[in-house]
Amino acid sequence: MGHIVRYEIMGPLRVVEGERKLTIRARKIEVLLTVLLVRADQVVPIDQLIAEIWGEYPPRRAIAGLHVYVSQIRKFLRRPGQSESPVLTRPPGYVLRLGPDRLDFHCFERLVCEGRDHLRERRYQQATATFESALDLWRDPLLDDVCHGPILEGFQTWLKEARLECIEMLTDSRLMLGRHRELVSDLYQLTTEHPLREALHRQLMLALYRCGRRADALHVYQAARKTLNEELGLEPCRALQDMQRAILTSDDRLELHVPA
Repeated sequence: MGHIVRYEIMGPLRVVEGERKLTIRARKIEVLLTVLLVRADQVVPIDQLIAEIWGEYPPRRAIAGLHVYVSQIRKFLRRPGQSESPVLTRPPGYVLRLGPDRLDFHCFERLVCEGRDHLRERRYQQATATFESALDLWRDPLLDDVCHGPILEGFQTWLKEARLECIEMLTDSRLMLGRHRELVSDLYQLTTEHPLREALHRQLMLALYRCGRRADALHVYQAARKTLNEELGLEPCRALQDMQRAILTSDDRLELHVPA
């Protein structure tokens, strides 16, 4: 029996089987396999695959080219003792059957759901460990320079959003565990990279306040408010305004109450 294969697409494509880590150097074939994995167990029509590989202006012999790429993927994924390729022809296109094999972003989704449950139940140690495991699966942005089509662009957007949401929940867990000092520098970096994510500004304000840096915390609010005003013509959300008010009045609720 061969090993269970693990497909990794939270970064440049890798196919992991036991100790072997395989990559594809040909970009168009890499794009094709990534699309089939993003839509694993669903038939992807030929016209959609062509749009993902070549964008809006495919070559005249795109369908012939696609068939060649599919046969190369089948060869690449062939394993001893396996009678059928995971990539099947199913009108109007192709489908990759996962079977017992694994896909990293499915693992990521499962871990994020588990972490969210731990957080809801106030199991902050478990939540922290689970969110950290989820983020460890992230390697690099997926195929950044070759996302021509809506399937990969949409997946890329979803992945970035899901990662940020995971980071925010991990930060909440760490704050509940009293790890505010170690969070400050990361949160400064994150708020610079994502200036419109109000949750990150709120978390940075709380971390600074708990470090005894009240003035810095209030400065974060003013800077966030200015950015939101200039970029979107908006005032900060209720949660951010509440955090500013609580800091101004040194609200007891901001103090850390580490669960027993």
